[in-house]
Amino acid sequence: MAKRWVIPDIHGCIKTVQSMVNDLIRPMRSDEIYFLGDYVDRGPGSKEVIDFIRSMQRDGYNVTALKGNHEDFMVELYDAEKKSLSSWWYNFGNKKHKTWLDIGGKPTLASFGVAHIRDVPEDYIDWMRNLPHFVELDQFVLVHAGLNFRNEDPYEDKRSMLWLRDYEIKPEKIGGRRIIHGHVPVNMELITLAVKNKIYKFIDLDNGPYISGKDGYGNLVALEINSMELVIQYNMDL
Repeated sequence: MAKRWVIPDIHGCIKTVQSMVNDLIRPMRSDEIYFLGDYVDRGPGSKEVIDFIRSMQRDGYNVTALKGNHEDFMVELYDAEKKSLSSWWYNFGNKKHKTWLDIGGKPTLASFGVAHIRDVPEDYIDWMRNLPHFVELDQFVLVHAGLNFRNEDPYEDKRSMLWLRDYEIKPEKIGGRRIIHGHVPVNMELITLAVKNKIYKFIDLDNGPYISGKDGYGNLVALEINSMELVIQYNMDL
């Protein structure tokens, strides 16, 4: 039986995700691999993480990569700077750009070998721009952040899928499925508890692989959703 792996926020930790996939998961081409977004920022290898995922897709692996808020942020900033008539926008103007640099944009630029986001190759931006927001499976909905259940149709609010943090889940609106997401780092105790206990309406798989020196955090986690097996890779990049 083909396996179905879900891998959350990687955040530029290229050695970590390569070890996870190549040494621990070792997928067959018939397996399904779902990445939950946030491939860029914080860690040292944002470009390399995207290259790794795209190479798996080109090599015939059954890979679905969802969009995260960091990809959304990066596309928005790229578009804004491209429309700017001069470099003042980068140097002085936009608070969002400073925010991006503060949350990990600097190593992302370094990984692309550029000084300005407008110089990131456009095919990478287009790849991020066109990533899907969610996947609906038999028992689960996979999404980066969450769903807005205040809407009659939770799937209409695409921004919430990328940015939402606190929300009340109403499973009847999504066919009784559980949500698997990332976006908000939680400790391994909570991840394990949610995986083992179906009373939880969600499974947050983000253990904050870029977090160091904090007990219970700092790993990349993968979940095989047929067997509900957790695989844990400690951070190899920081």
